[in-house]
Amino acid sequence: MRDEEGNEHGVFTGKQPRQAALKAANRSTGTKAKPEIIRLRERGTKKMHVFKAWKQVVKAPENRPSWMPEKISKPFVKKEKIETIE
Repeated sequence: MRDEEGNEHGVFTGKQPRQAALKAANRSTGTKAKPEIIRLRERGTKKMHVFKAWKQVVKAPENRPSWMPEKISKPFVKKEKIETIE
């Protein structure tokens, strides 16, 4: 994960960029009204994936295990663009 200055702060992995973005969104503080911008660099390429990310508290599924709370935090992401790093 990168900030605006290009400094890298964390590593979020997944088979697809969206999967890594969902992991990062789960740790973010963005809301649906004010989403956070997440910038993820793709490993081995010069691509930067930019997402809007937020999380919402939703009701847990009916078939939830006994240890899971009734309300859970669900991440959401929306891809904005792909940038090329020089």
